[in-house]
Amino acid sequence: MSLRTERRGIHVDQSELLCNKGCGYYGNLAWQGLCSKCWREEYQKARQKQIQEDWAFAEKLQREEEAAYASIQPQPQPQPQPQPSLTTFSKFEEKKTNEKTRKVTTVKKFFSPSSRTAPKKDPSEREEKVPGVRDWRGMFTPPWEMGSPTEALVARLRENQEGKTPSPSISRQSSIETDRATRDFVDFLKSLPKPGREVHKQSRAFIEIMASKKDLGADELSECVQDFYQNLSDRLMTHFKGSSESVERVMDQVEKYIMTRLYKSVFCPETTDDEKKDLATQNRIRALHWVTIQMLCVPVDEENPEVSDNVVKAITDVIEMDSKRVPRDKLACITRCSKHIFSAIKITKDEPASADDFLPTLIYIVLKANPPRLQSNIQYITRFCNPSRLMTGEDGYYFTNLCCAVAFIEKLDAQSLNLSPEDFERYMSGQGSPRRSESEGGLSQAAPAPGPSSPALAQVYQNLELLSSLGSRQERVMEGARSLQSDLISWQESVEREVQEILQKYPLEIRPPAPSAIDSDNIENDRLPPPLLPQVFAG
Repeated sequence: MSLRTERRGIHVDQSELLCNKGCGYYGNLAWQGLCSKCWREEYQKARQKQIQEDWAFAEKLQREEEAAYASIQPQPQPQPQPQPSLTTFSKFEEKKTNEKTRKVTTVKKFFSPSSRTAPKKDPSEREEKVPGVRDWRGMFTPPWEMGSPTEALVARLRENQEGKTPSPSISRQSSIETDRATRDFVDFLKSLPKPGREVHKQSRAFIEIMASKKDLGADELSECVQDFYQNLSDRLMTHFKGSSESVERVMDQVEKYIMTRLYKSVFCPETTDDEKKDLATQNRIRALHWVTIQMLCVPVDEENPEVSDNVVKAITDVIEMDSKRVPRDKLACITRCSKHIFSAIKITKDEPASADDFLPTLIYIVLKANPPRLQSNIQYITRFCNPSRLMTGEDGYYFTNLCCAVAFIEKLDAQSLNLSPEDFERYMSGQGSPRRSESEGGLSQAAPAPGPSSPALAQVYQNLELLSSLGSRQERVMEGARSLQSDLISWQESVEREVQEILQKYPLEIRPPAPSAIDSDNIENDRLPPPLLPQVFAG
């Protein structure tokens, strides 16, 4: 089987990673293959078209209501009379309102009423307005007067400040990481005395108003953040006189400060199905635990300690991505993971790695790591990262490859792994494994294929065999110990029986000793000289 045939399900042309519009930037599957710039342009066009349609519909409703009201309005009398009741018209009005509540609510979510500038009207128009008929056009913003969501947020903030409305974020308990990010941001802005105060003021105002936007969806929140990035970047570009490096340095700190403060409210929001996608991806990866290195054509030799160390570091980095709060830090984890992959491939092949080698290895690392909340992290980076990082540079390239790897895992089938549909379903259901099939097939072959299908799996099975042999040895040792214990008990019992038999056969008799003289035991006492007798000398 040729290498081209083995790679047919994994190979991705590098041109497919770029934006579908041909702008040269990296695209993203979450943006329908477009880069962030082209996606925002398409999104703005679609949104403006929707608002124009809603505006035209509102004007149509306005005319219908005015006509309906005029048809039931009695002829004017010369004497002033009270305004007629609108009970008959109320049902008609309620019906129209219920039919179009969804569209009205959709547009009102994008733009707050305070941010709209009321269209100027001629005095004649004010006189021709029919009393008692609601102005449907007032609920929609004309496209030519449409402002950015950031301007709407700032306007709402001014209203809160004027009305002395307490902000929810003021009473919120700040975490240690949030306090650290705030201190770092303030310390950084001290080096920018003139624009620093304005950047800090705008950032704080944006955070305060974003914290109160609980009803916005993920796309609306992303649009607000991206608009803020764009507006602030344009102002900084004017201040730094076109120095993109200085602007990027400030924007990195702004992103860190803002997203650390807003992380809990914008990461995996309840209005999205990110959590459901996380569980689906996690279960999918668990079901693919049997996929081997040879199936993915991964040019990595895990038996090499240096290669294995790089693989472990790559897995650690992609798992660590979930612990970061800032999109830039999450991208840094992906970049470090990718560099460890390139190092492992280079050590194995003894030559620089190619893009065709990188993507299969990245898929293998994701399958082995099964990163937590993978879809949520990808969506978080897509929505709230500085767009310049995702469109160009190594961060954007590695992130685009990660998205392709996740998409490949979701669509992985038997053809992608060069398997038959029956084997693929059997492996997915857990009824079989490639290792077992290879071992069974090797028995019937005269010359089995050299080498295991995967060094990691070979090491796992070798360890299992070693554990099995150690278990049998332990059983033998335990059996010998139990036999020794039984022998010791039997020996003790036999010794006790022998002692009892001897005591019964030769009982111990203890006789009291007979009194005797000192020399009674001396047999040869007759040969002793006579005792000395005392003599008395006169003197």
